[in-house]
Amino acid sequence: MAAESMDKLVALCKRRGFIFQTNEIYGGLQGVYDYGPLGVELKNNLKRAWWNAMVYERDDIEGIDSSILTNPLVLKQSGHEETFSDPLVDCKNCKARIRADHLKDGKCPECGSDDLTDPRPFNLMFKTNVGPIEDGSSFAYLRPETAQQIFTNFKNVLDSTPHHLPFGIAQIGKAFRNEITPRNFIFRVRELEQMEMEFFVRPGEDEKWHKTWTDLRVAWWEKQGINKKSIELLDVPKNELAHYSKATIDIMHKYPHGLEELEGIANRTDFDLGSHTRDQSNLSITAKVDKNTKSNAKMAIQDPDTKEWVVPYVIEPAAGVERGVLAVLNEAYKVEELEDGKERTVLSLKPHLSPIKAAVIPLKKNNEDLVNKAKELKNALQSLGLGRVLLENSGNIGKNYRRHDEIGTPICITVDFESLEDETVTIRDRDTMEQSRLDIASVSDHFKKTIDN
Repeated sequence: MAAESMDKLVALCKRRGFIFQTNEIYGGLQGVYDYGPLGVELKNNLKRAWWNAMVYERDDIEGIDSSILTNPLVLKQSGHEETFSDPLVDCKNCKARIRADHLKDGKCPECGSDDLTDPRPFNLMFKTNVGPIEDGSSFAYLRPETAQQIFTNFKNVLDSTPHHLPFGIAQIGKAFRNEITPRNFIFRVRELEQMEMEFFVRPGEDEKWHKTWTDLRVAWWEKQGINKKSIELLDVPKNELAHYSKATIDIMHKYPHGLEELEGIANRTDFDLGSHTRDQSNLSITAKVDKNTKSNAKMAIQDPDTKEWVVPYVIEPAAGVERGVLAVLNEAYKVEELEDGKERTVLSLKPHLSPIKAAVIPLKKNNEDLVNKAKELKNALQSLGLGRVLLENSGNIGKNYRRHDEIGTPICITVDFESLEDETVTIRDRDTMEQSRLDIASVSDHFKKTIDN
């Protein structure tokens, strides 16, 4: 059971410290959010899971962390300066600004008026001045995606690692888009994080790898707790493809506000490396690219057998971290009716994603013996390096259980007076609410099994 509405998720996120509106005390800033104590843990855990799957578990992918500031030439050659814009219209009646492709029957969605301006391009990229003088001649863009910095580092990675085709370069990082209408909480924002990987393959092998990576990415989201029934695959129609794309499969998720893109897997052909390479005329580039007279690097790889230079095709799985967090929260959200007629809210997160991995709770608040025993156990579990373990010294067991159900903590461990006598504790499971006694000496193994589940 997913969340019934976005409002319920938003309320939970603010109440429990997952996500806040940025600068809320000054009225906020539209399309920008801050991650609170629990949100930053969930977000980092999701990114860590992605990095593990992309980099640590594979020998054919390397990771990088590139700059946010981007040379304008990069985005000129990539086509962003010309194409990274939305058609914008103004409603003369209510003064609303709307994307032209979001109009219904040529009318303003806010007031229903058809008295609109002609569409005009609206640049989605943020410019910033570089250097002390703001004269318009020295500027850079805040990157609108992480992909281009991967492409411009292709030769650097190739020269510094022993890779041959196929291989990939992965990156997680901030991107900035001046969205006209940020909407649906953290789904569409102006400051975002992306998890992108560019997988370089031989021309002719691209379709095989496109299918492979689509299957791998669906399977990965299922491991993060996304029910397969909540996923649909959209083969993007030819007339809706990005200018660089031969084919794109969008992994669509059933969010509270409707079916929307969670991740896209694009076959970008040789457009990107072909756009950024020197000696374009001497390479067999199949994509239509603008002439490049500025690049000083050959974005190609020499075939070890034929000695021919090959401009690789690129398969790109790209997901927004925020959209991933929202999907995971939505999928994990449950409201259960208890036997006493009351309700409890539960986040049934996969343990490896849970912000708090375990809560250790002394039965009586500020009892020195109980608290010291609880601290010892907390420190022992924390030292395992499996994530954050929390000491809850509030004394109200029932309220602590409900709070940790709501924030997704897999297990709660209660240290009581019996613990002082026989070195046992009570373990409570989040999903089943079952409680059992366990020797303190066995708690670490139980904890490891729970998180690895």
